[in-house]
Amino acid sequence: MRRSIDDHPFDHADHPPAFDDEVFTPVSWAVAVSDDYDDAEVRVVLTVEEVGRAGQGLVAHLTPGVARRLRLALRDALRELGEEPGP
Repeated sequence: MRRSIDDHPFDHADHPPAFDDEVFTPVSWAVAVSDDYDDAEVRVVLTVEEVGRAGQGLVAHLTPGVARRLRLALRDALRELGEEPGP
């Protein structure tokens, strides 16, 4: 089983205004869940790909514990920015 959860195609508005593509690599990301492993455990699949290089990106297969750790790190980073992390 593999199910897509969300994805974010690259948008130039994501980059700070003073930088260009020579400084920042334009990337897209996608999140899915999958149990296509020998141990049949369900994992969160995070894919990050450079625009124009489909199939050559990085794919992280995260156990639930590691996915929670990433979620907490993103929450803490948002708080550092003074942003509400949301639900």
